[in-house]
Amino acid sequence: MQSRLAEIRPLVEAELNAAIDALPAGDLSDAMRYAVQGGKRLRAFLVMESARLHGLDDDASLPVAAAVEALHAYSLVHDDLPAMDDDDLRRGQPTVHVKWTEATAILAGDALQTLAFQLLADPRVGDDAARMRLVGSLAQASGAAGMAWGQALDIAAETSGVPLDLDAIIRLQGGKTGALIRFAATAGPLMAGADPAALDDYAQAVGLAFQIADDILDVEGCEAATGKRVGKDADANKATFVSLLGLEGARSEARRLADAGQDALADYGDAAGNLRDLARFVIERDS
Repeated sequence: MQSRLAEIRPLVEAELNAAIDALPAGDLSDAMRYAVQGGKRLRAFLVMESARLHGLDDDASLPVAAAVEALHAYSLVHDDLPAMDDDDLRRGQPTVHVKWTEATAILAGDALQTLAFQLLADPRVGDDAARMRLVGSLAQASGAAGMAWGQALDIAAETSGVPLDLDAIIRLQGGKTGALIRFAATAGPLMAGADPAALDDYAQAVGLAFQIADDILDVEGCEAATGKRVGKDADANKATFVSLLGLEGARSEARRLADAGQDALADYGDAAGNLRDLARFVIERDS
């Protein structure tokens, strides 16, 4: 998996930079370029591996991989704003609103979101039907039934005075984090016109395992490794998988979900080895 990830990362970054370089020069495009730098590129990896499983080459899936990373970067820029999570550190660097201004950060996020859909329109992706399937799926994953909805639930929980229970956290994270991961993992079958059910099951399990690992890192991780502030959940008295299940309970649930994700790939056989490795990686990472 690591060699494939190392292969994908520079391709995606070059694709993103080329798209941003085509824009007018100035603070807006500079902030966009800054926002897309770094990161693990796991969502791009999911796109390109799911496409490979369905006989599609990297040239076809690369614009989709860049699109999901642009959309993810937009979400981070906006999540970090004072009106949202109010963070000053992201990927080991000052957040966009700290380096520029809140207005520039808002506009950079807006522009990255629209750039994602521009990338999906690239003719390399496939025929009109394939591109329309992707546009519809990404819009649903990122909008008021997906990522934005999950963020709204998260903000509401901070002021409700009633701690979330486990089912509510699963629902919240299924939108805030999981929806974009599900889009990425099912992009391949959507491009190919194939059944996305198995990869959707995989992504639901792995996406939740990823979030549990994030909650664990907020307790046990270090700022130098994670590239962001840690301990914020406890400081805010926020309900998390760790606060509800305990550290060992959270670890156990993350392992169970990683195993379930791998089991969902049974029909793909050995060809899905990289995706199985990813399911293990998301619960073993330190950042």
